[in-house]
Amino acid sequence: MAGNDGRRGAVRKPGSKKGAKVGTGGHSRRRLEGKGPTPKAEDRTYHPAHKRKLARQKREEQEAAIARARAKSSIRIPAGHELIAGRNPVAEAARAGVPFSRVFVLGNVKDDRVEEVVRLASSMGAPAFEVTRRDLDVATDGAVHQGVAAEVPEYQYAEVQDLVADSQQQIDLPLLIALDQVTDPHNLGAVLRSAGAFGGDGVIIPERRSAGVTATAWKVSAGAAARVPVARATNLVRALEECKKAGFFIVGLDGGGDAELRGLPLAESPLVLVTGAEGAGLSRLVRETCDQVVSIPISSTVESLNAAVATGIALYEVASLRAAAASRG
Repeated sequence: MAGNDGRRGAVRKPGSKKGAKVGTGGHSRRRLEGKGPTPKAEDRTYHPAHKRKLARQKREEQEAAIARARAKSSIRIPAGHELIAGRNPVAEAARAGVPFSRVFVLGNVKDDRVEEVVRLASSMGAPAFEVTRRDLDVATDGAVHQGVAAEVPEYQYAEVQDLVADSQQQIDLPLLIALDQVTDPHNLGAVLRSAGAFGGDGVIIPERRSAGVTATAWKVSAGAAARVPVARATNLVRALEECKKAGFFIVGLDGGGDAELRGLPLAESPLVLVTGAEGAGLSRLVRETCDQVVSIPISSTVESLNAAVATGIALYEVASLRAAAASRG
């Protein structure tokens, strides 16, 4: 229309970004270009998989650092052997005649127990080596070694039949402990310590889904692992049935027990105390095998007791009841 060219704003200024583009699909093409392929979940910083990736990388770096440190350490433990560390565990193992291969001691350690360990190891023909604190720290994975460690063959488990027979030959009433799927070696070590303190003749554990007698269990047991035998059962229920045939009563510890532990009538009989994992308790078949299932009264503010704590309380109660019966008789 005539006169439009003179209207203010009718003509676009040079360099304006507006206006038609060459071709008909310019805008759409740019929208369809996108930003490339979608990154993997572990590469997106906001995704939980990214945090797991970082944690995995950190763990791998730590493991690699430990491997490098071990490669430089003077302590090399061959396959089929392990280290027990700490003055009490090592001294108790030496007194019990556990075969030592080597003993490692810090040069500045002055302690009667360490001197006894070196002397007993020498009588076994096991050499003692002076090592650095760094060597012991690396070899024991940072455990509290108190300046002494001993290399021993892997723990030799007893047979259930032998454990039962040996317990029946004791002067006192036989008392065995069975652990049902207790997977923490700290718990196993603490149970061994309680068993040694309250007259337990041995511990039965299943081969699968159970903690074994490792260096950690040795340490926590404070040497009781050298005195209280442990038997591994292929099938825990079958092992308990064998104990029944040998004259033992089976008493399970569980929060939903039929009666309270206090004043347990079966305490004055050959006994197997069975403890289940914390929270899960006794498995169904093990529970059905028990002659009685008892509970320990606890505050309603606590859901359950640690397996080792519950076992220690039960062992103390049985020992007290037996002592009271012996004093009356």
